[in-house]
Amino acid sequence: MAINHYVTLGRSGLRVSPLCLGAMTFGTEWNIGVEPEKAFALLDAYLNAGGNFIDTANIYSRGHSEKILGDYFSPDSGTPWSGKRDRVVIATKFGGNLFRTDPNAGGSGRKAILDQCDESLRRLRTDYIDLYWMHFFDRHTPIDETMRTLDDLVRAGKVRYLGFSDTPAWKVTQAQYEAVLRNLTPLVALQIEYSLLERTVEGELLPMAKELGLGVTPWSPLKYGILSGKYTRQGRPTEGRGASEWVTKWLTERTYTVIDVLTSIASAIGVPPAQVALAWLRTKDAVASPIIGARTVDQLEENIASLRVRLSNEQVARLDEVSRPQLNFPADFLAGIGAVVHGGLSINGVSPAEWANAPKTDAERF
Repeated sequence: MAINHYVTLGRSGLRVSPLCLGAMTFGTEWNIGVEPEKAFALLDAYLNAGGNFIDTANIYSRGHSEKILGDYFSPDSGTPWSGKRDRVVIATKFGGNLFRTDPNAGGSGRKAILDQCDESLRRLRTDYIDLYWMHFFDRHTPIDETMRTLDDLVRAGKVRYLGFSDTPAWKVTQAQYEAVLRNLTPLVALQIEYSLLERTVEGELLPMAKELGLGVTPWSPLKYGILSGKYTRQGRPTEGRGASEWVTKWLTERTYTVIDVLTSIASAIGVPPAQVALAWLRTKDAVASPIIGARTVDQLEENIASLRVRLSNEQVARLDEVSRPQLNFPADFLAGIGAVVHGGLSINGVSPAEWANAPKTDAERF
């Protein structure tokens, strides 16, 4: 596979690259990103390689991330992609509040969405957004209000496709059925955290996405860089010395056990651990386009090279086993009753053990 081997996003005709370029690091206002000229270099490398899918949000770098994208694609930018905004898929998000004294500047209410959309269009210097995400679940707004407003934006031509990010499965399902029953524009994508170190989404969110036709774009597929291989048992960082609290709180014995297997497989294949972690993620149901972030062109090119990595069934099974999560009820419970339901037979390739309490003959049934 290559970056220009495009996939359709969920149940839609939208063609996107199998790796999405995350733009949260565009701008230095959050002290985690890069200056505009370095962001331009990252965009050059990604787009010239054949990538076409870029993800940002209204709040990233206090709006600067969107502005950098708008400046890059503007007709007067002088970049290789000047005036070619229509050649790419730009996704951005609403929900975050950029105005401390305005309660309606954030969230998913009608006033908030319409104002946030116009602000994003202004910064992006475009008249439409390809994919508009609800960034977070807003418990204070009825979901029918949100879906009706988003449908209005689609009908007005300001937005083309819709998705939800960081929202419980029950609320995403409610939203999708509001759309279906009210003849509104449905969701086509789901953005969630997913990696070898964050697999609890396999309980509800991933099966829901597959059932509802939502293409999954995992964020933080390398878990804040932990799965890049730079943290080892021998080189453990401490807060303030090589890593932030976001990283150090995850550096547990379980994490190092996952890293041990990850680095072992990477060494056997002859590729960096990050490429193995990304290759593992692409084997999962409903995953369409993991979001990769980078601060340097070298990091970006290394991540793109993960598309050439093919893991064996045995390697995938090793990674599955060492990173297996404990899921909320009823996910783990239901995983163990296949024998009861299947009667020991193979259904859709699943072959559970024979149920010991099943009648052996017809005569044993009452």
